[in-house]
Amino acid sequence: MPFGVDEAGKGPVFGSMFAAAVSVDEPAQLPEGIADSKRLTPARREALAAAIRKDERIRVGVTEITPARIDDPETDMNSLSVAAHAEAIADVVAGLEGDTLETPVSGLCDACDTDAERFARRVSEAYDRTLEGAFAVDIDARHGADDDSPVVGAASIIAKVERDAHVAAIAEEYGDVGSGYPSDSATREFLERYVDEHGSLPPFARTSWSTCEDVLATAEQTGLEQF
Repeated sequence: MPFGVDEAGKGPVFGSMFAAAVSVDEPAQLPEGIADSKRLTPARREALAAAIRKDERIRVGVTEITPARIDDPETDMNSLSVAAHAEAIADVVAGLEGDTLETPVSGLCDACDTDAERFARRVSEAYDRTLEGAFAVDIDARHGADDDSPVVGAASIIAKVERDAHVAAIAEEYGDVGSGYPSDSATREFLERYVDEHGSLPPFARTSWSTCEDVLATAEQTGLEQF
């Protein structure tokens, strides 16, 4: 019963990061058209995510890493990526409760580290701490696994759809915030306008990101120049 794991939203200045784990007996049971989420249109991702969740043969686990957790000075994004993968695995494996497992559950992560072996080892260690070894797992990691493995591709779709829904919910309340990535002009413009109007960062911003620090510093300097 292999599983695949991937994340979405590691780099944005707005909102949470999500990781998803997908488990299925046979990859052929996944819906047709599975691919790395970045290669699919939003409509296609949403259709595939709905089909994955609807199929009772497929298990899905999701975890959310909030901006507050990201901004914690006691951690870093590499460690949080490890934690996100481990928690998503724990979520999907928890659904196996009652199943008889004679061998470890094997899984593949899309590596979020330049050293894929190190990433797999760290995720495995974090999983053991998260679920206290309720089910043994055998975790591997590879770069580009979301392209090479249909199960990891399915996880990338679930994670991306969760992230997109999260950003859509923010936009519904606050207006167009763009994609949330620092390189997005709509995101930058929203951030600058919000700080100008409120004198503070929006509650969904990753305050420790340099983009936020730069916008705040610019606003403070502009305020000083007006006196």
